[in-house]
Amino acid sequence: MAARLHRSRLLLVLAVSLVQPATAQAPKSALLVLLGGDTKTWQAACEERGWQFLQPSADSAGKSPDQRVKALSAEVEEAEKRLPVDPNRVYLAAQGGSVSTLFYVAARMPDLWAAAVAAGGSPRAAIDSNRLFAANNTNLPVLWLFANQDEEPLGKKLQSAGFNLEWREPAAAKPEEIFEWLAAHRRDPFPTTADCETGSPLFTHCYWIEVTSFDPAERNDVLDSTRVQPLGSGARLALGPFGYNPAEPGPGVLVASLPEKYAGPLKLNDRIVELGGKKLGDAAEYAQILYRTFDEKPVVVMVQRGKDRIRLETKIELAPGAEPVTARVRAQYLPDLQEVEVVSRAITQMKLTLPESWLPAKINWNGTEVANATAAGCWLLDEQKELLTAKRCQ
Repeated sequence: MAARLHRSRLLLVLAVSLVQPATAQAPKSALLVLLGGDTKTWQAACEERGWQFLQPSADSAGKSPDQRVKALSAEVEEAEKRLPVDPNRVYLAAQGGSVSTLFYVAARMPDLWAAAVAAGGSPRAAIDSNRLFAANNTNLPVLWLFANQDEEPLGKKLQSAGFNLEWREPAAAKPEEIFEWLAAHRRDPFPTTADCETGSPLFTHCYWIEVTSFDPAERNDVLDSTRVQPLGSGARLALGPFGYNPAEPGPGVLVASLPEKYAGPLKLNDRIVELGGKKLGDAAEYAQILYRTFDEKPVVVMVQRGKDRIRLETKIELAPGAEPVTARVRAQYLPDLQEVEVVSRAITQMKLTLPESWLPAKINWNGTEVANATAAGCWLLDEQKELLTAKRCQ
């Protein structure tokens, strides 16, 4: 009797183990990456919705802006391995003084994000970097909640250049509406059109395209540059990034926002009242002085902090120079023609990753049919002595 009872229990355990999986995987959720802002508010909103939250490391000493973008990408990829994250629902956000960084990141590495939202702040510093290429944001929608009406022309400038941007006044968007706007967007790893421009070998991957060899001599007048032209000289004080309202009345310039973990000498509500021994009437005068400055030079700044006046020795520095030569590739999948059409400039080799759903498809590169793709995966496009070829990647 005991033996039969033992066998019955054993059979029951085996039956249950066959019905239930050995390990249950956690459902994948969205991830919000906050470059700077009110951490507690954004994190609480993510927890309420079951989203993952990431605030990247602030350790950027000695790194260029482009190196910081690459470090950010590595942190996001690590988070995707460590957390149950849906890679097609990774969102970018920034607030106040970190907003210019968001625009820079969105233009340099667009294929990492499903959508981005900028709360307040200004894209001015990103535009003046000379490294914003509007084509890169064809598939990345950005929502900008501008803090003051005088910044609206910057939004129009970006939009007219082709930047995928919409903007609203902050009062017109409640927090839940911001998250609803983000959640309505998903990253498509295989958009039918991928348009990418770069002047840096650090940024060669764009959705299903990876550029592997550049040659500035390979001209193509069909593809113009999509660089968003700077507003002025790009001059700025070497005091670290800070936000101010160009329409704010004087005296001087009111420091309205600072990035999180800001390490410079300024504090919120400081007023920069003198620049190089000259009194500043208001923020508009300050902006005009920098707009017309084309040389880097040391300068003394006087800051009013409450009842105290603080003397700061710093310098006027210029934004990094424009990358003189850029490469651009625009690739499209044309389902009616069953064709992948690739047009490129300053590129002699690239890899295309084609999904099964597009095949079979002809690959046409700069007007030459180079392959009839019947297998999904990686295809290598190569130019040797003006001969265009394509083959499966090794």
